[in-house]
Amino acid sequence: MNRGWMTRSMLLAVGLVLIVALVSLSGCGKKAEVETDPAVGAGEPTEEVPPPPVAEEPEVVVDEGPDYPNLDPADYGVQDVYFGFDQYDLDDESMGLLSRNARVMKEAGVVILISGHCDERGTIEYNLALGEKRARAVRDYLVSLGVSAGQLKITSYGESKPFAKGNNEDAWAINRRAHFERP
Repeated sequence: MNRGWMTRSMLLAVGLVLIVALVSLSGCGKKAEVETDPAVGAGEPTEEVPPPPVAEEPEVVVDEGPDYPNLDPADYGVQDVYFGFDQYDLDDESMGLLSRNARVMKEAGVVILISGHCDERGTIEYNLALGEKRARAVRDYLVSLGVSAGQLKITSYGESKPFAKGNNEDAWAINRRAHFERP
């Protein structure tokens, strides 16, 4: 009898293990239902279509124009004015150039230094005075065109800061000018 009881207990234990195993396996093996699209056909699974890509908002770049306070006036189109020997009067060509300069200077709204320069001929004192007359003539004309007098400072370097080295008319002509720079 002992033996029969043992066999039955073992059979029961093995049966219980099989039942537990079947129950746990049947829970893991369940497949998810696939939705079908009636247009594709009944019972046929449809491919999952990803949503259309979202267009990124374009980065708006605002062109604020030149960075006038950090640029040299020549970088935004302000050109120097040249003078004849021993002259400080503005000719028609100089006035046309200054008209274009005035438009840019009004837009820029920054302080600009007008420096008067001379060639090496003449005394130091004479050339300093002539350079100042050149710078003053240019400033006064720009003010008459609407550039704020507060934007324009003047100085004279006379012959002390030549742009071209040399003792000939080509070098002297380049050195006789009113130059625009940042103060």
